[in-house]
Amino acid sequence: MEKIRRASHAGSWYTDNPNKLSEELDGWIRAAGLPKSSDVRGVIAPHAGYSYSGRAAAYAFGNIDPTNITRVFLLGPSHHYYTPKCALSTATVYKTPIGDLPIDLEVIEELKATGKFELMNLRIDEAEHSMEMHLPYLSKVFEGHPVKIIPILVGALSAENEAMYGKLLAKYVDDPHNFFSVSSDFCHWGSRFNYMYYDKKYGAIHKSIEALDKMGMDIIETGDADAFKQYLSEYDNTICGRHPISVFLHNGTFEFPDFLLMVVRLCWSIFQMLSNSSTKIKIKFLRYEQSSQCKSTRDSSVSYASAAAKVDA
Repeated sequence: MEKIRRASHAGSWYTDNPNKLSEELDGWIRAAGLPKSSDVRGVIAPHAGYSYSGRAAAYAFGNIDPTNITRVFLLGPSHHYYTPKCALSTATVYKTPIGDLPIDLEVIEELKATGKFELMNLRIDEAEHSMEMHLPYLSKVFEGHPVKIIPILVGALSAENEAMYGKLLAKYVDDPHNFFSVSSDFCHWGSRFNYMYYDKKYGAIHKSIEALDKMGMDIIETGDADAFKQYLSEYDNTICGRHPISVFLHNGTFEFPDFLLMVVRLCWSIFQMLSNSSTKIKIKFLRYEQSSQCKSTRDSSVSYASAAAKVDA
């Protein structure tokens, strides 16, 4: 029996008009001007409202060659629901205004059989925006190509669980028919985020934020999990996808506001997954933007970065 997850953020975080949404996505992808590559096996892309991050996200999704991909693992941090585990969707279909995406129930059953995953009900699923914001782009990129998705909500994982999920998912990285879409924003700066790191040597506050983010992005590109751990420990950068990025590089434990901690652990999960797969993957950041340019301590901003994960021949 069909169990539908509605496009619950359509009409607020992005337009619910199918024609307008399709035109926006086409325009952003066209403006990014990136060649499609079959070597791209995953992306890291933001999950804010499209008026803020839609253009930046195109630099991730515009790289995808859909020809040989049959399933997409979608990893996103939990902003509203606390769990120390990863959770699987109980839906059978994810709706978007421009086309529905069926869930790969066979892989969901495989993952459930491990006994390591929780199940999230539709209320939790529809409240979370981190994965939904990738869905219209996936629907657009895979238009005309049958693809199924495996949504995985990444909770507040311990170091032990990060390693466990990374190893568990690593085998799927090695299958060239599989693709990984990882949802993360970068620095959340301002008093409302309880984070106001500022290095005056860069001049304006927004330049300091950019330098901080790019330091982390450079480390992620190296795949050096220990260096990333040291970076997070030293600067406490509020990367809200650190948990999922961690199930795709390594592990670590830090003090952060709950939803920000989950995103940092997302980063660690990516490191762990890649380090356990036999396929060599190289992450390259292609776009960086900020929601606004902070000039005083009264300002706030969120950073958006898009990356492609390619087979390193």
